[in-house]
Amino acid sequence: MNVTEKIKVGLKREEHGVSDEAHSARTLGSGLLPVLATPAMTALMEQAAANALEEFLPEGWTSVGISLNIEHTSATPLGMTFRAEAEVTEVDGRKILFNVRACDEAGEIGRGTHARFAVESEPFLAKAAGKVKK
Repeated sequence: MNVTEKIKVGLKREEHGVSDEAHSARTLGSGLLPVLATPAMTALMEQAAANALEEFLPEGWTSVGISLNIEHTSATPLGMTFRAEAEVTEVDGRKILFNVRACDEAGEIGRGTHARFAVESEPFLAKAAGKVKK
């Protein structure tokens, strides 16, 4: 079974967020300033990519992030909305590659690439749980 057969190059998804204290660098520990944290921006990028795939994967399957290479190029002050978009650029078996981009109300704030891998949820979780010593 080709679990990614319905996922095509050009598939896009966009997610939206608000730069608030919960998403600030000082709250998330990625700096001391009251601006949108890089981890918050990258999380929204990953969310856009993950959500783009979900409806196209078979029941019982999901995707997991395996790499993220981004640049955070502009600060976003608290109170401003921002969005992240992900576009499929390649499907290589169960590995799906994306271009990702984030913008706030003033323009682009970040860009890069992201890779996800399609996995069957239950075996994946069982393998992860197997790491716990009994």
